[in-house]
Amino acid sequence: MGAAIGQSLPVAVGVLVSPLPIVAVVLMLVTPRAKANALSFLLGWLVGIYVLGAIVILVAGAATPSDDQPGWVAWVKIVLGLLLLFVAFRQWSGRPKGDAEPPTPKWMSAIDTFKPPTAFGLAVLLGAVNPKNLLLVVSGAAAISAAAPGSTGTQLDALVVFTVIASLGVIAPVVVYLSMGSRAAKILDELKTWMIHNNAVIMAILLLVIGVKMIGDGITAI
Repeated sequence: MGAAIGQSLPVAVGVLVSPLPIVAVVLMLVTPRAKANALSFLLGWLVGIYVLGAIVILVAGAATPSDDQPGWVAWVKIVLGLLLLFVAFRQWSGRPKGDAEPPTPKWMSAIDTFKPPTAFGLAVLLGAVNPKNLLLVVSGAAAISAAAPGSTGTQLDALVVFTVIASLGVIAPVVVYLSMGSRAAKILDELKTWMIHNNAVIMAILLLVIGVKMIGDGITAI
């Protein structure tokens, strides 16, 4: 399992520092239903990532019944890497110039009205459906599958570790809120502002690094 965790760790870190889900949970922590909404969001995030990763692993396992890694796995990594590079380029091209304020998603202005089921659903969308995150989670699951071929149990165990590491960015604001109470407001607000303004740059760099890694792994495996 160590090899599977090691191969997927850089991707998990990429998911961990994705700005939008962190901003979402921070915004929820300053609403009237702060605790309930934030915990529901965290649960939805965990479920979304793990279920998507498990689907990828099970599909890859069905297509690769033996312990040998087939050649197509290397090409899948290369294709995923190229997609990540493309999205990185789009993120960099669309970054705010100078002091321009970045556009914010419409759902951010509605967070005050959210109830726990809505928070849960938003987390699933951001974790498993949002194209940037979907590519990262699929890349992480593919890395796990390739590192431990033919051992579904080991792969799913490694996916648990991947999911927890990938969720630390969402977990951290909740822990700060629960441990500091009202004193956390200033810290969380500064974090939210910085992440909103630097979202495009952060994601571009992350996707570039992970995309190059995926392409390199694929080329090595050919």
